Amino acid sequence: MKYDLLIAHINKIVRLSKAEEEELCRYFQPMSIAKKAYLLQQGEICKFEGFVLDGCFRTFTLDKKGNENTLFFATKDWWLMDIDSFMNNKPSELNIQALEDSELLIISQTDKEKLYEAIPSAEKLFRIMFQKSVVAWQRRLVRNQSLTAKERYQHFTSKYPEIASKLTDRQTSSYLGITHEFLSKIKKEF
Repeated sequence: MKYDLLIAHINKIVRLSKAEEEELCRYFQPMSIAKKAYLLQQGEICKFEGFVLDGCFRTFTLDKKGNENTLFFATKDWWLMDIDSFMNNKPSELNIQALEDSELLIISQTDKEKLYEAIPSAEKLFRIMFQKSVVAWQRRLVRNQSLTAKERYQHFTSKYPEIASKLTDRQTSSYLGITHEFLSKIKKEF
């Protein structure tokens, strides 16, 4: 049952046979994480790629002054990891924290390589997912460069209302790249 959401997600991208679905599930391990706990902290090496079954995570950095800069969120049916740390086996510059009690499925780099050998279409799956994530990052960069803070807020809350409803104003302002006070002014206009 834990794997149904993962299989449904994958079958939207590539079609797997029932035998391949069963084989794929063997490489993913279930994991529970409590609200406010860290899945990854700066300085650690990211040893997993995760698929969120339930809950919500935020990925952020801390600058030299201790300010949080949120890069993205991941909720049910989303993937999360530090790809630089995962692929290059180097200390992470990112923190991944659960915003609520959460459940996910994780796969290690070793198991991911074994999965590619066992199910050749898995490599196509992860290539397509990677391409989609690059497109999403590019779109976010363009929005951050071309939209006003108010427009970025409107876009975020209309495109991701389920995530926006789970966040504090500080987390939202950190994601939008504005101060908490400026976010308060924007919200008053609505």
